[in-house]
Amino acid sequence: MVLQVEKSTYEAKTQEIAKQLLAATQENRSFFASLRDQMRLDDKLLAWAMSNPGLRVQLFRFIDTLPALHSKAEIAAHLQEYLGDESVELPTALKQMLNFANPDSMPGQVAATTVGTAVETLAHKYISGENIKQVIKTVEKLRKEKMAFTIDLLGEAVITETEAQFYLDRYLELMQQLAEASKSWSKVPAIDEADVAKVQVSVKLTAFYSQFDPLDAKGSEERVSSRIRTLLRRAKELGAAVHFDMEQYAYKNLTFSILKKILLEDEFKQRTDIGMTIQAYLRDSEEDARNLIAWAKQRGYPITIRLVKGAYWDQETIKAAQKHWQQPVYNDKAATDANFETITQLLLENHEYVYAAIGSHNVRSQARAIAIAESLNVPRRCFEMQVLYGMGDKLASALVDRGYRVRVYCPYGELLPGMAYLIRRLLENTANSSFLRQNMENRPVEELIAPPLVRQGDFPPSPTPPLTPSLFAVDTDYAEEKAIRLSQQALQDVRRQFGKTYLPLVNGEYVETQDVVDSVNPSNFSEIVGKIGLLSVEQAQEAMKAAKSAFPAWRKTPVKQRAGILRKAGDLMEQRRAEFSAWIVLEVGKPVREADAEVSEAIDFCRYYADEMERLDEGVNYDVPGENNRYIYQPRGIAVVISPWNFPLAIACGMTVAALVAGNCTFLKPAETSSVIAAKLTEVLVEAGIPKGVFQYVPGKGSQVGAYLVNHVDTHVIAFTGSQEVGCRIYAEAAILKPGQKHMKRVIAEMGGKNAIIVDESADLDAAVLGVVQSAFGYSGQKCSACSRVIVVEPIYNTFVERFVEATKSLNIGEAELPSTQVGPVIDAAARDRIHEYIEKGHAEAKAALEMSAPDNGYFIGPVIFSEVSPDSTIAQQEIFGPVVAVIRVKDFEEALEVANGTNYALTGGLYSRTPSHIEQAQSEFEVGNLYVNRNITGAIVARQPFGGFKLSGVGSKAGGPDYLLQFLEPRTITENIQRQGFAPIEGAD
Repeated sequence: MVLQVEKSTYEAKTQEIAKQLLAATQENRSFFASLRDQMRLDDKLLAWAMSNPGLRVQLFRFIDTLPALHSKAEIAAHLQEYLGDESVELPTALKQMLNFANPDSMPGQVAATTVGTAVETLAHKYISGENIKQVIKTVEKLRKEKMAFTIDLLGEAVITETEAQFYLDRYLELMQQLAEASKSWSKVPAIDEADVAKVQVSVKLTAFYSQFDPLDAKGSEERVSSRIRTLLRRAKELGAAVHFDMEQYAYKNLTFSILKKILLEDEFKQRTDIGMTIQAYLRDSEEDARNLIAWAKQRGYPITIRLVKGAYWDQETIKAAQKHWQQPVYNDKAATDANFETITQLLLENHEYVYAAIGSHNVRSQARAIAIAESLNVPRRCFEMQVLYGMGDKLASALVDRGYRVRVYCPYGELLPGMAYLIRRLLENTANSSFLRQNMENRPVEELIAPPLVRQGDFPPSPTPPLTPSLFAVDTDYAEEKAIRLSQQALQDVRRQFGKTYLPLVNGEYVETQDVVDSVNPSNFSEIVGKIGLLSVEQAQEAMKAAKSAFPAWRKTPVKQRAGILRKAGDLMEQRRAEFSAWIVLEVGKPVREADAEVSEAIDFCRYYADEMERLDEGVNYDVPGENNRYIYQPRGIAVVISPWNFPLAIACGMTVAALVAGNCTFLKPAETSSVIAAKLTEVLVEAGIPKGVFQYVPGKGSQVGAYLVNHVDTHVIAFTGSQEVGCRIYAEAAILKPGQKHMKRVIAEMGGKNAIIVDESADLDAAVLGVVQSAFGYSGQKCSACSRVIVVEPIYNTFVERFVEATKSLNIGEAELPSTQVGPVIDAAARDRIHEYIEKGHAEAKAALEMSAPDNGYFIGPVIFSEVSPDSTIAQQEIFGPVVAVIRVKDFEEALEVANGTNYALTGGLYSRTPSHIEQAQSEFEVGNLYVNRNITGAIVARQPFGGFKLSGVGSKAGGPDYLLQFLEPRTITENIQRQGFAPIEGAD
């Protein structure tokens, strides 16, 4: 039976109960104020953070860094760096504390000790214990106060399978010890109902599998489910309850799906001691609640639904903005509060099917739940109130006094690894919109308990537009089942086209060729993706004539029209996104998510260069009275684009459309191993309206057709991406003036790198290990920007290598099209054999920390990690272009920078550090074209991160940047004397 009472009837009762609860929770304000200056430092830190936004940011950053600092001198130095920042207005007491000349000095030691102790005290407020013994003591104290508990295990992020198993084992041990301790607990009627377990734990689903990913829903479900079943079986034996927390939005649907399936299995179908979580800040949370209720009705046995506001608002908002996705959370706190009340009512109206656990520190939210429960006569067994340990103590006591079951969510674990949790709590406590903060600030009662006022458009739930300018393409969100289905369908459709022949496009016509080569699937080299007709030198001569003939009209084509063709090409690729991704997966072995990102990059190049050319076309006026001066650009002539196989769509497209929109007639000569994808790009450009002869697709042998085009007297620009050896040869050949040549050729060349990531002692190791794994082994280390060196400072070297090896071991190696694959094949047999030669050199030069096996049906190489590598060794100096990483030990940050800069390359580099001075120094001294701080070093985005390097990494400006098109243009200045017989118009004169 579903009970319903009109919403408005609850308001008077809500107000009445809220006032009573508030009266019980508020302190004597004048007394509080008088004590403000006598507070302990941990309290003062919070008070200061609330009143000073600049201090709040820097203080929390310092607290985040604290776990990595192992000496008082380090703590003192970081205190000065963070809190001494110009943006921070310091309270007098803190200023005095930080007024020391040297971190090693006695005042520095005192400051480190004082602040370190204060942060530890702060952590103890929110973390219920560092070990099980302390936790048992905490929960026994709670039970004396008539409060139930649920225990959550804090710790490092689960990034390896070893850690996932350890997480399960720790929970099994935790339940065992709590169950043992509970035997001596006397019954507390308020919380120990007939079928309510005394012991409850809260777990995170993603921690049971290190590679948990919605894209690989089936694989994730299989790996997670076996561990969940183990946990639930043991919980039943011990009489413990298990609650599943909810994490980031991307995991939500898969989390619900897995749990629903398990709880419908015969073994678990009758269990009523299991719970799930709904986050009210999510726009689709009401729909989730309704779906869970319907599922629970079908199941026939109730489960608990914990309703919370949600703890990852900043993270979700930032991710949506960066990815240009729809924002999953409400923008307005009031909208979340209103949604919380709506779902509270929904849960309580369906109390026969779901038990409600109302998790909030907002007095009104809890009062609303009580008002609804009392109005509907909901049995006390069917709902409970929940608060976080250390955050709602007075509210919890007031609720207990009213006879309600209150459960305290108790995180436990070592204080320092628990800092991420602590910072979330501090952010919540000090946010302007936080009820706890508003209550402390003595806001009027009426304001504190008023119904949430929602801005128009933010409620009821509706999708928000993505936070994006129209310029950027939007990567596919594989958390959506529809996107996965589209991807799988596209892979099937593309497979049906295998074996077709793709011919060169010369002067608008596809021409037959004498030579044909096969392009194969590197994941399974017995599969022929397509047959490529190779242009002969004689046909290349015809193509050059066509380009020369087409150039005069194309150069005069208005820029707006040329830009329009690029935009249409971008739109066509967007329409064919899943298909293009599939071609990339199957022809060059790039895993699905990375292939999709490459399609976005190609679209971005079309749109960005269209905008840029329109900007440049406006020219610049430098007029003076009597004289007009105009600075304008004109096309150079004929461009030859030689594109690589590792970004077969994005780089080929970017270089080609840059040349075209600038007014040049353009040849595209792709790498042989990726010529089908280039043929598909050709289809798009033709459909978009490129005239005959203006763009020509010329697959052919580099030593023949490539050399002919590079050396031709009518070639003006050569845009190349590939190896240093070939790039340098092109550069040298282009510099030779041929008979009849009337211009110097412009060469734009990107020639690879030996990219390093530095990890210093202050780094967040969870983030560093994940970032290095992604940067090194994404697309099997075959990106120009891939990490092939990791330079780690001595104090953390061994720990880093150990976790890096374990995280890499946890990766799935397999065919690129499989959703579980993180490491696919290398491009061909030649690449595989060359990489094996480097691995042999590595064995002679260093210690193999990891060498993974790989399938033999394709060109696979398992990830290889070498440790104790000398900075001057072959594997630390030469570009390998495969899944091989050298980990180099250095004594300090200065040496790390020296080693990082000690190669002939300067393409990309990374730094994981939470030391502001190190970040500042790297920004000025790390010799790379693209420096990434505290993130992975691959995946540059057009306009946001223009890409390219210097030294022997390349010549020319950065792709996707504001001066890239200038390389395809000649600047001209036109000066006109506008005086006639001493007369000239003067602006502003009558």
